[in-house]
Amino acid sequence: MVVEDKGVEVVDDMMRRILIPVDSSDGRQLAQHFGRAPYFAVFDFNEDGTVAKSNVHPNSGEHSGGRGHAHDNVLKLNPNVVIVHGMGPRGIANFQNHNIAVLKASSGQVDEVLSVYHQGGLTELTEGCADAHHK
Repeated sequence: MVVEDKGVEVVDDMMRRILIPVDSSDGRQLAQHFGRAPYFAVFDFNEDGTVAKSNVHPNSGEHSGGRGHAHDNVLKLNPNVVIVHGMGPRGIANFQNHNIAVLKASSGQVDEVLSVYHQGGLTELTEGCADAHHK
């Protein structure tokens, strides 16, 4: 069960929360790079792998006209897993430091990626994008 507590979402220990950067508010297509994604889709799964809840949140990071790094901003959404095509090395390190798994997407379609995830077919992303040039 997901509850709201002063702007920070709390996830029941029995659920798994997956965060995926997406290109539009419909949450269907993965964005190519985490920090530049316009939105983040969040999926809460029950133990049996069924979706309990899903939401799409706008990226409030500096690449989208907001403040701070996207990887810092989404920590308040409490993901257990982040699935991406690519991410900079600081983002990967930040998630690893918070015990959040960063996995490499196998497809550009969210439904396909989630299916492969539930089959155990995604691998860990261990190296950041070479083109991640942050000031």
